[in-house]
Parts: sequence; C-alpha cells; structure tokens
Amino acid sequence: MKEVFLQKLREEFVPALGCTEPVAVAYAAAKAREVLALQPERIEFHVSGNILKNGMGVGIPGSGMVGLTIAGALGALGGDPTAGLEVLDGIGTEIMEHAKTFVDDGKVSVDVKYDVPKLYIECICYNGENSGRVIIQDRHTNIVAVERNGEIIYNSSASAEGAGGTDFSKWNFESIYAFISTIDIEEIKFIEKGIKLNKSIAEEGLTGSYGLQVGKSMMLNIKKGLLSPDLMNRSIMLTAAASDARMAGSTMPVMSNCGSGNQGISVTLPVVVAAEELEVEHEKLLRALALALLTTIYMKSFVGQLSALCGVLLSTAGAACGITYIMGGDYQQLGMTLNNMTGSVTGMICDGAKYGCAHKISASVGAAIQSSLLAMNHNVLNGMNGIIDDDVEATIRNIGRLANEGMEVTDEVILKTMLEKIKKIS
Repeated sequence: MKEVFLQKLREEFVPALGCTEPVAVAYAAAKAREVLALQPERIEFHVSGNILKNGMGVGIPGSGMVGLTIAGALGALGGDPTAGLEVLDGIGTEIMEHAKTFVDDGKVSVDVKYDVPKLYIECICYNGENSGRVIIQDRHTNIVAVERNGEIIYNSSASAEGAGGTDFSKWNFESIYAFISTIDIEEIKFIEKGIKLNKSIAEEGLTGSYGLQVGKSMMLNIKKGLLSPDLMNRSIMLTAAASDARMAGSTMPVMSNCGSGNQGISVTLPVVVAAEELEVEHEKLLRALALALLTTIYMKSFVGQLSALCGVLLSTAGAACGITYIMGGDYQQLGMTLNNMTGSVTGMICDGAKYGCAHKISASVGAAIQSSLLAMNHNVLNGMNGIIDDDVEATIRNIGRLANEGMEVTDEVILKTMLEKIKKIS
C-alpha cells in the first residue's frame, strides 16, 4: 500500500488558485477555447446543481466579482489550459477588463443541467459557426469529452477516471496508521509545500480585510485580551483567516486536498499550529500531516467529491487525528478521535462556497481540537451514540451513507432555495 498512499497524496494535495468549483469552470473554458482555436465570441455553460451552488457567492481571484460567469470568461479569454487548478494564475489587467465587459454584455450564459453527476461542467465556446466543447465530470480536472464543430476528438468512460483510478476497498484506517508510522520521512517531504502555501494565505487573511474577517476578528480580540492565544484559538484564527482570504478572491494559491482549497487549509493548519504549540520535531509534524491527509482522502471516498454534507467535517476529522498523533496518542486514541468528531459537527450542510465558509471552518476546527483532547483523556463516544459505531471503519462508512442517502433531499432543497434567490436578483 505504500506506493498507493504516496501516489494518492501527490494526486490530491495540489496547489489551487481560487475556489475549485469556479476554477474548474474556468479550466473547462480554457480547454474549450483551445479546442475552438479561435477567440470566443460567446460562451455557454451547462453545470450540475452542486457546481452552481459552489460558484454562486464566491470571490474570483483578482476580479473583485463573484460567480461562475466571470470565472468562465476569465478562463476562456486568458486562462492557461495547461495549468489545471491554477488556470487563472497570471491573468493581467487587460484580460480582466475584457472578461468583465464580456460578462456585462451578456456573452456568458450559465444554466443547470439535471440528471448528471454532482460534479459536471459542460462548456461550449463559439466563434461564428465554429464551436469547441469540453465536458468535465466527477473530478475538477477530469475531462471526459472534447468536440470541435460537433466532431468528437476525445471521449472517455468517466467512471474509471472519476474514481481517480483508486481501489479504496483495499484501504482502512489501520493501514494508514501503519504507513505513517514506518514511511521514510524523505518520501513525504513533498507535503512541506502545503505548509508554506497555507500559512502564507492565513497571514494574508490576518493583514487584509477579506470576507467576514472571522480570523482577523479573532486576532483583534486576542490583542484586546478577550481571547487567549492558545492552541484552540490560534488554530481557529489561522484556518479561518486563510478561508476568509480565499473565499473573498485573494490571488494567492492554497494547497488543496480532495479537490477543495478549504479542505486543504483546514486539514493542514490546525496540525501545524499543534506542532508549533507543543514544539515537536519536524519529522513528527510531517507524519501527522500525512495521517491527516490520508484520513481525509479515505473518508472522502465514501462521501464523494461534492455533497450536501460540508466537506470540512472530513478535513477537520483528519486534522483531529493529526493533532492526536502530535500529542502522542496511539492507534486506539486515533479511533476515539474520529468517533468523537463524528458526534460533533456531522450534518453541517454545504450551501455553496462563500464568505460564510470561514465561519463553518472555525466551528469545525474547534470541534476537532476538542475531539482530540477528549481522546487523549480516553473519553470517547461509543456505539450507542447515533451513527457512531464502536468499529471506526463502520463509523466512517456511516458518514458516507449519511451524505449519499440521508442528505440527498437536503441537497435538492438547498439548490432550490438558491435558485429562487437568483431569480429574485435577476
């Protein structure tokens, strides 16, 4: 399993500039323009409801605007089709202004396409009678179809790629723990880049005035003496500040995990703060981060890329395990940590990417640290508590069942509510 875990870490823990759903829309547009091989005169997007809700209220880097239309215009007019989730990196002022005019002139349309996977983006760029069409499905950069002027250039079975080519049936929590306990530290040093990127955007969130300013408000209240700069509050402050900046359209990249920048931020920074507070050696921090990342990836395999369940539950559950490891917790206490986390913020809804994500992250990070501290004292929620099972593997599967079966109607209600708001605005 060693090579599988290393490969998955490299696949999932990657840089992203901007919220990954609108960025995926921009990537599709950049690819469609490349296929068209001409400057687009108008652009159509047909997206799943989950893509729409995650792009409706989030800031697009450098634009001062929110939404999928500006993201799509930027991707089509100046995005780098070879850059993946960093497709909008390096967009200049001239392209930015052109994209805004493109949107204002009504040359970008976005509508919801039903009966498609939860992560689905179809982009068609037009120039006269010429067209370039690209479909992304299941994962943010997974192109499954390419057409020019109706002629099929590429068509792939989405199912194999959609799962990332990974057989998760062979994964379990115990094998993850064995991996991080025995892996040569040199082989996981590549995750250090995530520490640097995510700490940098956290500092940006503390110094700038982004979004709801959840992190910055905590910093100011610490300076006033209303809060103490302890493990709990520093973890919440830095993680929320990074999300504040990212959701409001900062042009700084983050290290994403499982296709989500917020999940990359919230799985990383609480573990880093714990390592700083407890002054552990760097090697232990890297092992803890690898544990946190792989735990999140494993849990995410049961939930799916997009869901009505807020994905920060999964990333902060991973972070909680990383914190327990840093504190010297054993395998049994890691299982206790996951069970405690399942008894806290599970059920928090995802109603789209927006400024309020930082607020949800702050609650989840607090729950993560509390879950870890309880586990270190051997206090644990047992199988008599709701969806928790005494077997941690069953607990993880129960979270997936909740997301995919229990919250299906919730997802429909959230989308319906958000579409009604769009109609009122327009």
